[in-house]
Amino acid sequence: MKTAKVLSTAALTIVFSTLATLPAMAAEQPVSPKAEQSIQNSLPNVAILATGGTIASKGAGALALTDYGVGAGQKPVGVQQLVNAVPEIQKFANISGEQVFNIGSSKLSTQDWLKLAKRVNELLKSPSVDGIVITHGTDTLEETAYFLNLVTKSNKPVVLVASMRPATALSADGPLNLVNAVALAASKAAKDKGVMVVMNDQISPAFGVTKTNSTNVATFKCPDTGYMGYMQNNVPYFVSSPTKKHTVNTEFDISKLDALPRVEVNYVVLGSDGKLVDAMVKNGAKGIINAGVGHANMPNDVNKSLAEAVKQGVVVVAGSRVGSGMITPLNKFTKEGYVTAMMHNPQKARILLMLALTKTQDPKEIQRMFNEY
Repeated sequence: MKTAKVLSTAALTIVFSTLATLPAMAAEQPVSPKAEQSIQNSLPNVAILATGGTIASKGAGALALTDYGVGAGQKPVGVQQLVNAVPEIQKFANISGEQVFNIGSSKLSTQDWLKLAKRVNELLKSPSVDGIVITHGTDTLEETAYFLNLVTKSNKPVVLVASMRPATALSADGPLNLVNAVALAASKAAKDKGVMVVMNDQISPAFGVTKTNSTNVATFKCPDTGYMGYMQNNVPYFVSSPTKKHTVNTEFDISKLDALPRVEVNYVVLGSDGKLVDAMVKNGAKGIINAGVGHANMPNDVNKSLAEAVKQGVVVVAGSRVGSGMITPLNKFTKEGYVTAMMHNPQKARILLMLALTKTQDPKEIQRMFNEY
């Protein structure tokens, strides 16, 4: 310890000696309070809405990379602690923070989505808010992002951010992710891009992004759409823009909704029968996403139960458990009255169907929505 202190002191002496020999004009001048206020006034205003997740979690030690948070007996941190821990975000925006929830994203409900979305729309109506950052758990990040992409009524940037490692971990990814999220939300280039996810220096569209690995920091990928852009030195560089309808161009309005229609997902495996489908209908499902195999294929018994569900007024979407690819409206699906998922994975197909059912039960109209969104 003494040796380290001596080396450290010597190094600082060299640095300060070097600075002392520089011309006076090169020395940093103190910023006057008036100039500092002017800098703050020129920055965009970004609201951070905290919902919990790994980015707000602590572990028992630096090597606790997967055993952390409430399950490990560690209380989550609040939004103010989160903001205070990364002072670098103040370089890009004037920050306000709000704790909407503080739970893991696996525990969120559709009622929580409605609460969050209404708050987002409320804040974005204000001329004093230029963008929003939402800190979130990674488990259902893609679902919340896609839901907000369909119901947010503003062209201002909305950015979701998370981390795969708790703040206490060695090589935690949360702090830089948060800096990038604020920088992105504060950027004029991020307007009209829809809801975005920024993780691991990559900017992803809400429609295309999905979690692909349970623990790796490079988990979020866009297998069908590709990334929208990249963050380099906290600057966004866009390479594409979303072509699917989003935010201000959607037909969905949740301002007066207190609940969403019940939509279930049936996951198909070899040997599946139709009993789970029958149970979903019996328990009040208004829609069913069938996560079939391959190009939405399914056993005969599953198909029989789904066709019967359609006759009972349930909207069925033929999708696939495969991680990428398009499910097109083939005759074998349309003759049964099924909608096809197009490029929506089962969890996102569920979101779109829930919102579609607030507008119509017509399969043709819902198919249009799956094509457009």
